[in-house]
Amino acid sequence: MERITAELAASLLPPRREAGHKGDFGRVYIVAGAVGYTGAPVYAAEAACRTGSGLVFVGVPREVYPIVAARCAAAMAQPLPEDREELLARMSRCDAAVIGPGLGRSPEAEALALFLLENLPVPVVLDADGINAAAAHIDVLRGRRWPTVVTPHEGEFLRLGGDLSPGREAAALAAARALGCVVVLKGPGTVVAGPDGRERVNTTGNCGMAKGGSGDVLAGMIASLAGQGADLFDAAGCAVWLHGRAGDLCRREMTAYAMTPPDMVDRLGAVFRELLKAENQ
Repeated sequence: MERITAELAASLLPPRREAGHKGDFGRVYIVAGAVGYTGAPVYAAEAACRTGSGLVFVGVPREVYPIVAARCAAAMAQPLPEDREELLARMSRCDAAVIGPGLGRSPEAEALALFLLENLPVPVVLDADGINAAAAHIDVLRGRRWPTVVTPHEGEFLRLGGDLSPGREAAALAAARALGCVVVLKGPGTVVAGPDGRERVNTTGNCGMAKGGSGDVLAGMIASLAGQGADLFDAAGCAVWLHGRAGDLCRREMTAYAMTPPDMVDRLGAVFRELLKAENQ
């Protein structure tokens, strides 16, 4: 079992060329949001932007598009096309995708998530309602041919068929092998497990992060690092450390009671400064 430290997180950051342009730093597409859940796509998108992505697209249901578009400062929001093949074509031109934050549990949302899981040929971060869709059709997840990470909290983990009785670390590793994907088991000491047997446990984070929207931030961060070329297991490990460290800075400044997920996104700049300074010393 490897602990995710600042030194390890710094070593996992994708390199960034001084002469690069936005096309060099990854395109991320996020499918998220529903009526009543307009914060989730915004949090995921802004986190992806703050984690280094060159281009971030956010596809949301048409009825919430004006709300989400008005709140996206750096990401490009667009209504989801009615034609799934058109959406698949758009997403296939990207380097990584997020499916699920605030997507809802309607039959239409579930069918869309499953269609994308079956057909999208890029690394996918499956979060929240994307996990709920896959839990009812677990063979779709197991049969996926491209790199995938699932980011469940313990309740979602159980819905995926996981067994927590051996302990969180053993449970995450068993699930990763059974599902054939990277598992990020969220909670105190978040565990990142790969189907190849690799496993890491995070050393940052606190109880103030246990609020709606925190997981959406993490999903956007993982996809951002994967879109920049990081191995999906490494992207997940690096992202959980950065995410937790941002939460720790928030707690120090405003207490665990008052901090919110947007506060964590706002602290990512400080986290990167801290991490890169330590790397260059």
